[in-house]
Amino acid sequence: MDYEIFMEQALEQARKAFDQGQFPVGCVIVQDDRVIASGARAGTSGDLSFFSEIDHAEIRALKALESSDVRFIPERAVLFCTMEPCLMCFAAIILAGIRTVVFAYEDVMGGGTGLDRRHLAPLYRDAQITVVPHVLRKKSLDLFHDFFNKDANLYWKDSLLESYTLDQRRESGNKQGCNSEIK
Repeated sequence: MDYEIFMEQALEQARKAFDQGQFPVGCVIVQDDRVIASGARAGTSGDLSFFSEIDHAEIRALKALESSDVRFIPERAVLFCTMEPCLMCFAAIILAGIRTVVFAYEDVMGGGTGLDRRHLAPLYRDAQITVVPHVLRKKSLDLFHDFFNKDANLYWKDSLLESYTLDQRRESGNKQGCNSEIK
């Protein structure tokens, strides 16, 4: 399976979210080399007094499976997300039985895939799940950078995630500058 092809499709979902003023996270669920469900982050636009912390791209993609006409076979499914799943989403992915998660950009503030599951209940502790990080990371980083640089976007404004993202972009820009000087 070509992870980059499907991550591009997750990035397309993230761009749709971004274009609607939402936090730019996108997700696709793939089974047998075919996208069977997708989702984009919602509930984060404008100057809402309450941002939805339920409408994550992964949750929306999992919910989309309910209306899919494809027979979902979890052990044959791979979930692609432009940002590392949070604890809520990672738990939902485990509960859904998906065994492979591929993400683009690490969530330094709330990522759940690195959680030490040894002390959790057996359902979570014993889950057989493979996590593949950083597939098309720079493309996702660029999208988050653009989001945090828009004054109208208030979601996670002045957060650890924002400062980390802006720092990462500066560092990657400096590395590119060095490489271009060498050539």
